Amino acid sequence: MDIPIRTHRRNVTARSSQAKMTENDHLATKNNSRPPRSPLKRVFGGKRSSSAPARIGRRHLLVEDHYLVDPVDKRLLPGLPVTDEDWARDMHDFFNLVALVPVVVLNFMNWNWDILFDPRSKKNIQQAWSGDWFSPFFAVVIGYFVADLIWVILIPKCVKSPGVIIQHHIATLIYLVIPYLFREDGWLMGACLSVEINTWLLIARRVFNKQGFPPWVIDLPPFVSIRIKLISVLFYVTWISIRCFLYPIIMKILLELWWKQWKQTGMVLYSRYTVGIVLHSIFCILNFKWTFDLFASKLRAWKLGKEAKVEKGL
Repeated sequence: MDIPIRTHRRNVTARSSQAKMTENDHLATKNNSRPPRSPLKRVFGGKRSSSAPARIGRRHLLVEDHYLVDPVDKRLLPGLPVTDEDWARDMHDFFNLVALVPVVVLNFMNWNWDILFDPRSKKNIQQAWSGDWFSPFFAVVIGYFVADLIWVILIPKCVKSPGVIIQHHIATLIYLVIPYLFREDGWLMGACLSVEINTWLLIARRVFNKQGFPPWVIDLPPFVSIRIKLISVLFYVTWISIRCFLYPIIMKILLELWWKQWKQTGMVLYSRYTVGIVLHSIFCILNFKWTFDLFASKLRAWKLGKEAKVEKGL
């Protein structure tokens, strides 16, 4: 094994151990200072009064499931979490890396790319959807989400946030009813599921970098370095372009379609676009929350690193 790889593993292990010790010391102090609970509260869970002040505790960020985060100040640490061997998680990751490929490929085959890439084209995103392969695309997507939903329910330890995954998949399956019943809205399914490209890259970052190497380390073997950098760059490009830009654009189109249908039929609550707006707004909120957590952690890391450099210079 190369010396840089062994050194990086020791550094990441030391940072992880130090972070865990800090967090464990904080929890131990908090538990020791807490008064003993009554037997009734131990049995029934001790429901808090509605007039009680809000709890002040450590909020778990979803970004901590995929990044190395300092438990004290929530800043991102260099590198990624070192991934230990875990059969349940590894098998689930392998399933996603394989199953998401036909989802992405069939989605790609349903679009007219001459329209999408033509800057002079006056056609919109709905008109760029051909839907030539809609039936196999829909079947593969339903099969993937149902299979993954059952997998997470039966083996919840295969992911770090099973509750979020289960709720997301159920909302997605409900959302898919719209393009199934109204084929003219197939573009909505294709545009939304383009996010699975980013999901594939998110899993690939973990699977192909189990050692947790920072993407921009220069003393790595060439093949490892290129692979890690390419996946990292594509991950951030697709995150910003799809989650931060495409999803709000879809919301704008949904609102326009809802307004048009309301003017024509007078239907408000019973419009299919009302359901789409509600579900899509949930996905947009989640995307912006995850984006905020991610870049807020990076900003904290940058600020603390800058302060450390100034103190060192003084």
